[in-house]
Amino acid sequence: MGPADTGSERWPNHVAIIMDGNGRWAEERGLERNAGHRAGLDNVREIVRAAGDLGLRYLTLYAFSSENWNRPNTEVGELMYLLEHYLDEDLEEALQQGVRIRAVGRLEQLPPTTRKAVERAMEVTRRNTERHLILALSYGARAEIVDAARRLIREAELGAIDPDQLDEKTFASHLYAPDIPDPDLLIRTGGEYRVSNFLLWQIAYAELYTAHVMWPDFHRADLEMAIAEFGQRERRFGLTGAQVRCDPDPHEDGAEGG
Repeated sequence: MGPADTGSERWPNHVAIIMDGNGRWAEERGLERNAGHRAGLDNVREIVRAAGDLGLRYLTLYAFSSENWNRPNTEVGELMYLLEHYLDEDLEEALQQGVRIRAVGRLEQLPPTTRKAVERAMEVTRRNTERHLILALSYGARAEIVDAARRLIREAELGAIDPDQLDEKTFASHLYAPDIPDPDLLIRTGGEYRVSNFLLWQIAYAELYTAHVMWPDFHRADLEMAIAEFGQRERRFGLTGAQVRCDPDPHEDGAEGG
């Protein structure tokens, strides 16, 4: 399955995933929660490769939220170790596949070794342009919006911008990664129906899809199923269905992100 053989003109340019259910997956099997995180890391590899095979240019993974810092220290430590391990083990493959690794969030809160691994991966792959893997780390969407507001306030105080001229485009340009198009499709695993403080600004017009399997059990076929459903939806962006059918891509200028 790929963009050329779906039978649909609609294909996501950017897919974002809330990788939920690692802990529950482990508990259902009588295992410690960290065993679920290790299984989840193996699945990250599978889905990143599948995304490339399916022609997805942008893939954003909710890897560690700002709220996750409140988890037990042993669990947080394991998550940081797994992140460092993934970036070290898979960096060469990313280079070979033309993947640019990026990170969004309050990265200064990461442990020094983890932050160093993240920064190294971003630097080594920064010239890659074919595909983009964005890791949301120590990330919270409300924090991102607050950080953008702070930057705008400072610029206004310096006279660099006129508050009366502030619009959505200018505000969006102060988010963590303003050059990345908004997600077309947001997938959440684990069967929950909430966005959990993830990309609140960017998912304003994203299609939402809930997978009823835990993240370690979300495989390529599940990703294909989500994309296939996306292709069947009519994205109206505030227009009527008739208007969209006359102009099937009302946001082809890229302002919406696909």
